[in-house]
Amino acid sequence: MTTVTDDQRNRSDAAQDLSEFMREAKAQTGESLLSLTESQPRMVVFLRHTGCPFCHETAAEVAARRERIEARGVGIVFVHQSTESEARTFFEKYGLEDLPRISDPERNLYRAFNLKRGNIWQIGGPKVWWRSMAALFKGHRVGRVAGDPFQMPGVFIVDHGRIVSAFRHGTQADRPDYEDLASCPIN
Repeated sequence: MTTVTDDQRNRSDAAQDLSEFMREAKAQTGESLLSLTESQPRMVVFLRHTGCPFCHETAAEVAARRERIEARGVGIVFVHQSTESEARTFFEKYGLEDLPRISDPERNLYRAFNLKRGNIWQIGGPKVWWRSMAALFKGHRVGRVAGDPFQMPGVFIVDHGRIVSAFRHGTQADRPDYEDLASCPIN
């Protein structure tokens, strides 16, 4: 007889909850995040807000690496807190308007993926100031805040509703290696 521990039960419940949230979350195309991850592995990129210079930097970096990410068989999905209209304008600027994107102003998906609200050091600490100068010099300006400015970002590789790799930012200024994440083994 196999005994299920509380820890195993909690992980199973969390996975079931995540699947439910992914089933309910719809992209602008009408597809659920769950169905998108069932058609192919997806890099799910959670942005803080479209006025964040680091989110502009993220969009530019993903756009620059898009072909190499997709060549690895990984599709890309963005999650944001903006309205669809604001998001369309934001993603058009980077040539990413054709990618699925999910508006989550209530931040339900953020919580389901265990992305927390940042503290003052994660949002405005010394590392953030130095990196924000670099982002500003690249032309990534601060814009209107649409959503919770303390929401932390993250990047996940999700296959068939299961997280296979995760990058949760320690500060808003952290920079994941998108190609490295897309190269993770998916089994």
